[in-house]
Amino acid sequence: MSAPSTVETVSTGADKAKLAVAALFVLGAVVVFYLMGKQSLWLRVAALLVLLVAGVAIFFTTEPGRQLIAYGRDSVREVKKVVWPTRNEALQMTGYVFAFVFVMALFLWLTDKTLEWLLYDLILGWRR
Repeated sequence: MSAPSTVETVSTGADKAKLAVAALFVLGAVVVFYLMGKQSLWLRVAALLVLLVAGVAIFFTTEPGRQLIAYGRDSVREVKKVVWPTRNEALQMTGYVFAFVFVMALFLWLTDKTLEWLLYDLILGWRR
């Protein structure tokens, strides 16, 4: 048996403090938006966006934020490796799916009607 893999999380006090400040900025953005209820809408939205952007910017300076950015870059790199089907291949596969769904629906309808006829007409004798 192989040893279970371990996940290493390295969190420094500075990262924890930055995460807390980022969370406070995001929470503060919502609170300020509602506390400025008598101000004009564009001013409220501007304050909301400024505080949200500040919170996100602080988050991206932490280790989890850098890991999220690295994950996004790796995801983009993997998507570039995908061999996408041509238009004709996509249309052909879509046609196969529609044909299969039609045949399956027809089969289920015939099975349902056969069982209905068998149970209600032959066995129970119920005539409609």
